[in-house]
Amino acid sequence: MASIVFAGGGTAGHIEPALAVARVWKSQNPNDEIVFLGTKNGLENRLIPEAGFSVINIPKVAISRKPSLSWLSIPLDLLASVKASYAILKQSDLLIGFGGYVSAPAYIAARILGVPTVIHEANAQPGWANRLGALFTPHLAVAYGVNSGLFTDALIAGLPLRSDVSEALTHADKDWGKARTEAKLRLGVDASTPLVFVMGGSQGSVAINSVIAQALPALTKKSIFVLHSLGRANTAPPALDFYRPVAYMDQMADAYLASDLIIGRSGAVTCSEFRALGRYALFVPLPIGNGEQFHNAAGLVADSRAQVIEQKDFTAEYLETHIDSLLECAHRAGLEGSNLDADAAMKIAALGQHALELGK
Repeated sequence: MASIVFAGGGTAGHIEPALAVARVWKSQNPNDEIVFLGTKNGLENRLIPEAGFSVINIPKVAISRKPSLSWLSIPLDLLASVKASYAILKQSDLLIGFGGYVSAPAYIAARILGVPTVIHEANAQPGWANRLGALFTPHLAVAYGVNSGLFTDALIAGLPLRSDVSEALTHADKDWGKARTEAKLRLGVDASTPLVFVMGGSQGSVAINSVIAQALPALTKKSIFVLHSLGRANTAPPALDFYRPVAYMDQMADAYLASDLIIGRSGAVTCSEFRALGRYALFVPLPIGNGEQFHNAAGLVADSRAQVIEQKDFTAEYLETHIDSLLECAHRAGLEGSNLDADAAMKIAALGQHALELGK
């Protein structure tokens, strides 16, 4: 019996892949103890218990993207977070990290304790926490090939799919046309009606929501059905004949399958899930960060399954002018999804088993 710690809280982009690997690990090692590290205000405090796993919160090390006085507290915050991680990891056999605020102190604590560590990087450009962790362990995995730095020789494992997407992929692979039609009908949309699914990530996007609100009259006039996931913190407008707003899309697998066109951010998880089940996408990368969302979408653009537009250029006028050509691209894209990430969780779990054996 082993004790495995997973670190990857903050956003669904870190949490969902971690949960996928944890499920595989538990199915292969039912007697092992699994615990997740998190922070008290993180999304993990809802998603992880819902999945049947426990979370232990540690102090958050918040680092603003621009220099500010808050940087003065980073050393003390980091020390407190490493100390809390140390207390948890000293009784553990393996750490599996996925990046984000909660991972960096865990990587440092694991290094001090000599706990074997596996790191998975979801983005085409590794984040700062995983770049730090990569200094301490050779057991690295990536969703995409990386051209520079310590992740260049990492295992290309793909990005673990959450259970509903994985199950939908297995079912759809038997008959993609039938699967897409059935998903559209389950969502209450006529099979012949063009469906556009708009999503702004787990928290929603004010910028994308605003553009959709302005373009909606023109879209609905064309009898295009818009399914709009606004984010839980954003106020939903009233539903219309061809417009359905939701705070959060619970039937995500159906939404991916049913949609002729998806409009949203190009986070790593979104790109992976879209690659598995989606047909065509217009990605509006988040305009902050290290540009990883542009890189995440590059493979899908190369495969003629997506276009990318900068947020400053994504306007209601643009959408009204280009919606017909975007739907035409979608119809030319073909019906099939992709199995590229189908075995990613198993590959990362296998790397974890290897690290665990070497650490004994």
